[in-house]
Amino acid sequence: MLKDFKAFVMRGNVLDLAVAVIMGASFGKVITSLVNDIIMPPLGLLFGKVDFSSLFVSLTGTPYASLADAQAAGAPTLNYGVFIKALVDLLIVALVIFLMIRAVTRAQKSKASAAPPAPTTKEFPFCCSTISLKATRCPQCTSELKG
Repeated sequence: MLKDFKAFVMRGNVLDLAVAVIMGASFGKVITSLVNDIIMPPLGLLFGKVDFSSLFVSLTGTPYASLADAQAAGAPTLNYGVFIKALVDLLIVALVIFLMIRAVTRAQKSKASAAPPAPTTKEFPFCCSTISLKATRCPQCTSELKG
């Protein structure tokens, strides 16, 4: 059983998936930092010095000065500012993935549209066998090739 498990883990697609998960987690942290530290502060300034992470609605109707105060009091809240930040995260990740897939698709199309390689064989009409272009005799019927 241990041998089968080792064979399963060492297959290429499992290792590729593990690398993808690790890279995805790291990429997610970078995108979250980009949104929290670079994108949202100017957006908050543009919308009147708003800190999106502190936008919430208390479901009890009791006013609280901040989200931290509401959470400390145990009040149920709708944290729509945090949701907005998560939505911006998602849009950036989706855009990056779209651009990557688009680039790979274009690369594959350009590779596929390259001219096909020149033929290296031809059909000999006398015995209908396939022979090399460099051949001077047919290997099947030993007839001499002309030209």
